[in-house]
Amino acid sequence: MADWGLRPASVADVEAVAELRAVVLRADLERLGRYDEQRVRQRLRDGFAPAHTWVIEVRGVFAGCVSLRPAEDAHWLEHFYLAPQVQGSGIGTNVLRVLLERCDRDGTVVRLNVLQGSPARRLYERHGFALETEDAVDVFMVREPDLAVRGE
Repeated sequence: MADWGLRPASVADVEAVAELRAVVLRADLERLGRYDEQRVRQRLRDGFAPAHTWVIEVRGVFAGCVSLRPAEDAHWLEHFYLAPQVQGSGIGTNVLRVLLERCDRDGTVVRLNVLQGSPARRLYERHGFALETEDAVDVFMVREPDLAVRGE
């Protein structure tokens, strides 16, 4: 599926993103005994930062989002959600590649956390993320920049 793009997020996107988060995370959160219909949406609303977020569109229609939030020692890849109907089409791989290439050019470490047992972990491992720490719910991963991209 090639007809996709990224656009900067705005405050107006928060409810669509919160709803998508609830849909996408439901099975994993239920499996972990952590699903709460209101909390899953409110956590997104509380942490939504449009300045560091992009909306993923497929054929001009909202299909997901991703955030890359700068922190002191790394950027945090967060809120990476794709609508179920476009999962498995290669869009997630392509979005991740675009963002990681930017970080590689800047020499930026990228961190993320993924729920235990989530199939998304395989995507992250294929892109160079390695286990940093984990607990009963979350797996924290880190990816060092590819210095070859910077010509080092």
